[in-house]
Amino acid sequence: MSFELTMLAWTLVLALVQVLLPAFVRNREVGLKYQMGPRDNATAPPTRIAGRLMRAQSNLFETLPIFAIAVLIVHVTGRENALTHYGALAYFVARLCYVPLYVLGVPFVRSLVWLISIVGIVQILVPII
Repeated sequence: MSFELTMLAWTLVLALVQVLLPAFVRNREVGLKYQMGPRDNATAPPTRIAGRLMRAQSNLFETLPIFAIAVLIVHVTGRENALTHYGALAYFVARLCYVPLYVLGVPFVRSLVWLISIVGIVQILVPII
């Protein structure tokens, strides 16, 4: 398996973790009984941490399809190279760092880390454009 596909696989593990984290936090806030029910009744809005985890998850899901498709195209066309290697690594590491930065409410650095993930995607796209 190529390095780029390995980074995609680890990013999917991260995505799964980012699905579970807000769910666990929200379960503690509203109770498992509410979460397992139809959720017909309104409940309190998410706490600061739960909200941040939800927004970090949403943010990942905005770019993950682009990253995944770029990696798959590079792999299928056999255009992996040092640029795509480091692009995939940059994307994964940036997305991994993004979660705690968002949860802790770190401004500016979080946006810079997000930008690094976008640059990683661009690096993967360069050989296929």
